[in-house]
This record gives sequence, C-alpha cells and structure tokens, in this order.
Amino acid sequence: MANVETATDTPKMPLKQADTQPIIRVRDVWVSFGEHKVLKGLDLDVKRGEILGFVGASGGGKSVLMRTIIGLVKKDKGMIEVFGRDLDKLNEEELQAVERRWGVLFQQGALFSSLTVRQNIQFPLREYLNLSQRLMDEIAIAKLEMVGLPAFVAEKYPSQLSGGMIKRAALARALVLDPEIVFLDEPTSGLDPISAGEFDDLIRALQQTLGLTVFMATHDLDSLHNACDRIAALADGKVIATGPIGDMLKSDHPWLKAYFHGKRAAGRLNGKRN
Repeated sequence: MANVETATDTPKMPLKQADTQPIIRVRDVWVSFGEHKVLKGLDLDVKRGEILGFVGASGGGKSVLMRTIIGLVKKDKGMIEVFGRDLDKLNEEELQAVERRWGVLFQQGALFSSLTVRQNIQFPLREYLNLSQRLMDEIAIAKLEMVGLPAFVAEKYPSQLSGGMIKRAALARALVLDPEIVFLDEPTSGLDPISAGEFDDLIRALQQTLGLTVFMATHDLDSLHNACDRIAALADGKVIATGPIGDMLKSDHPWLKAYFHGKRAAGRLNGKRN
C-alpha cells in the first residue's frame, strides 16, 4: 500500500512487522527419526489471530511439527521464525522470552499426576516469575474460571478428573502466562461428542476474547468445520494445501478428497442434514 503524505509535521508510525508478517513461519523444515524422514522440506505460515487446524494422517507428523516449533524435537535443517525471530539465532535468555509468549496443551493433557490442579497451573509461574503464593493462587483460580471449571477443582488431582476436565485444566495451565500463541495437540481426542463440541466452542471464545493465535493439530472433522479459520493439510511430509474448510471440500487432491469426503466425513454431513 502506498504511503499517503500528510500536511502535518507529526511523524507517521510505521506498520509493525507483526501486523503484516505471519506470527509463525516455517521454511524447508526436515525432521527424521533414524532413517525415517517424517517432515520433508515443509513450509507453513500461521497468521496472527487465526485458529489454524493442522490435519494429516495418524503418524504423519502433525504433532512432530508442533513439537519441533516449540523445541522439543530437533530438526535436521530448515528455518522456524516466531514473532519474526529466527529461533536458531536466539541465545538462551532470548529464547526463554519467546517461550513465555506461547502456551502448550499436550495430547491427553500431560498434567503432573503427583500435583494438584492448582499446582499444575502454577508450574509455569514458578518457572518464569517470582510471585507470592497468594497471587499465584488467585491467578490459578482465575484461569480455572476462564476455562469453565469451578474453583474447587483446584485442589483435585488429575486422577480425580474426567477427561474433559483434564483438558480444561491443562488449557488453564497453557494460558497462565497470558500467551499470544496457544499450541493444541489433538485437544478433543478421547472426548465424547458433546464434550468435544463444548471444547471447540471454548477455544473459539477464548481466541476471540483474548486475541489468541491458535495452532491446532487435530484429526477431528468437527473441530476443522466449527473452530478453525483456516486448515493446513499434511501429506508425505509436506503441506499440500492451505485454506478455509470450503477450499478443502472443493479440492480434487486425492488425499483431501479421501479425508474430507470419506465414510466418516459423509456420515458427519448426513448427520447435519438430518
């Protein structure tokens, strides 16, 4: 867009790079386990403020990419930028500063079984900040309420919670540092359809209220339809298509047709019509 000159002496504020550039940029990323190559030169952009559904076959590398971005899996080569920063070029202090700006919900919640829900939620606070116990307790209760759980759940242990409550408690932990990006790894896996639908609604409400960017690795067709602004499809180690759900449904690509128009997808569409 061309700059418009004004007749005043007031300097114009330049556009922030984050407003025009992807909040996450992945370029030519390769990841292998032994001789098995999982990601093969993968490219992907995640836009600020969107819910991106990252879909692919089971074992195809959805979770691997997420874990590579957050540093839990080492890539063979390639470049990953978050907030405009090349993660490979950051020192430890700079990397920690970036990590504080994202939260992660791992598959099955990954709560520490020996800690209460309150202690689980407070874990990142203890790692990164120096706060009083009273303030950490207040924050934990506020985050529980944010994800739709009552305050008394704070003193429960993970073994005392339902699957849906575990997911919400883990989401509260992911949100405790007020991140700008939230990574979700199969967030509705193992939930019944009602609980999964409620969780999708919660993610959408939080994204709109807090202005979050959400990277959701999922195979849940309902989540892709109802929660995601855009979808990136993974096949043979690369992103083969990106776009809204309508584009996925119209695609002639064999893998996309099989995924979005297969028996389970057809059953879903028939159920919507009934």
